[in-house]
Amino acid sequence: MLLSLLAVSAGLSIGAPVPVTIARYDFNGRGGLVLDDSGFGHHLRIISGHGGQVRLVVHGAGNAVAFPAHCEQAVCPHVALQSPGTADLNPGTRNLAYGADVLLAPAATSKGQNVVQKGYSKTSSQYKLQVDGAAGQPSCVLVDVRSPGIRMVRSSASVADGRWHRVRCERAGGRFDIYVDDVLRGRTRIPAGLAVANNRPLSIGGKGAYRDNDQFNGALDNVWVRIG
Repeated sequence: MLLSLLAVSAGLSIGAPVPVTIARYDFNGRGGLVLDDSGFGHHLRIISGHGGQVRLVVHGAGNAVAFPAHCEQAVCPHVALQSPGTADLNPGTRNLAYGADVLLAPAATSKGQNVVQKGYSKTSSQYKLQVDGAAGQPSCVLVDVRSPGIRMVRSSASVADGRWHRVRCERAGGRFDIYVDDVLRGRTRIPAGLAVANNRPLSIGGKGAYRDNDQFNGALDNVWVRIG
């Protein structure tokens, strides 16, 4: 009964799945960097290589987390925040939304910087938000568990201007959208049966601590994943 009332109040049809924020990180709680504010326990651990570190910076009335600065040396600092690889972070074929507040300087762009992802495009299914190329355009990626083909939607607007931007990816059935500051900036169609399910961790700020980790070189806040 309660779920039905919630669905009606949210404008959903009776029997429709109620969207659930399954992971959320605002970097303001006890321990600062690692607690999952959703209540589902997907707490993060810091993994790093070559001296990579994260640090807290002020964002609004709270904190954000800053990653290593842009680096073009042969060996650069690498760091990411990772959760355990749990099944409830897999959307399967259900609707999915995920996003983050992003701060990136114009001179800090690279060929690709990962904001949040689960899974890998070549070895498993995947959902991902990244910032692409010198222009600093965010893009959203989905990869089906049965097919390695990448489905991508890229924003028409850049976020690499040294200001905070709210970016979200949203999959609803066969529609895949990207929003920047709550404005639709890109849309594509995907197979309605596309499914994402893997045993990989949720990873924020990079794929891992190794050399080819698509390191994010700005600051992030309010990272979240919603399923349903």
